[in-house]
Amino acid sequence: MVRRILITGATGQVGWELKRTLQGVGDVHAPTHTQFDLNDFDNMVRVIHAYQPHLIVNTAAYTAVDRAEQSQEDAYRINGEAPGVLADEAKKIGALLVHYSTDYVFAGTAKIAYREDNAAAPQSVYGHTKLAGEAAIVQSGANYLILRTSWVYGMRGNNFLLKVLRVAREGRELRIVADQIGVPTWCRTLAEMTAQIIVQGFRDGGIDPNFWQVNGGIYHLTSQGQTSWYGFAKAILSRTAFSIQPVINSISTADYISAAKRPAYSVLNTDKLARTFGLRAPHWCAALDLCLR
Repeated sequence: MVRRILITGATGQVGWELKRTLQGVGDVHAPTHTQFDLNDFDNMVRVIHAYQPHLIVNTAAYTAVDRAEQSQEDAYRINGEAPGVLADEAKKIGALLVHYSTDYVFAGTAKIAYREDNAAAPQSVYGHTKLAGEAAIVQSGANYLILRTSWVYGMRGNNFLLKVLRVAREGRELRIVADQIGVPTWCRTLAEMTAQIIVQGFRDGGIDPNFWQVNGGIYHLTSQGQTSWYGFAKAILSRTAFSIQPVINSISTADYISAAKRPAYSVLNTDKLARTFGLRAPHWCAALDLCLR
């Protein structure tokens, strides 16, 4: 029996990569946003029942952090409620649900990397909605894998890397926050490590429920090391040739006007992932080198 895999948000950064990294694992079905809208719960259920996937990978989310402060209902529906619907349907058909969450579930006041069992205390609507989605999945009773990650970037979509490159090419001055610390994570790193995790819990014809009952849960998956947004921007520019060297200035969070509060420190400890699955992502600088090549 061919394994069937359903990917949501397949045109996004991580979803786009997963369509490629999972192609040898099973039959990948990657509907467009119109075909699988996380706002339309009834249609989500119809698509899942029609396709009967062994694995559902949810990469879709409401990711506009500042806009979420004014659009709380939309953000909660997509980030908080829709994952629960996916989990409920996964349980009914015996599928595994893989879902991505965020470093924004933490307050950002720690001094050492956050573990999975550290208390969550989101400071933004976005963080609250993502935490609500986690809770809905956990409470569903489905087999699940929640992967918290941070500062996702790549060569597609709307992300920090592409914004820095665009502003630099336009010859404009860059003003980048230097007092927020986290871990840049390449979307391809996320996709490839997700695939390597998933295959450990597959068996002929589907998932191994016993494996996921033991090894499922919440994990942190990011690159290694840490930096500031300013440090990340400097690393990007140092690896890119420009006819005129861009001007980059560091600023504080207080100088950066935004609707949502960001964590000052959101480094995630990935030791649990390494212990359970034997995997550890490369240093963020090494991943950035690969991405820009």
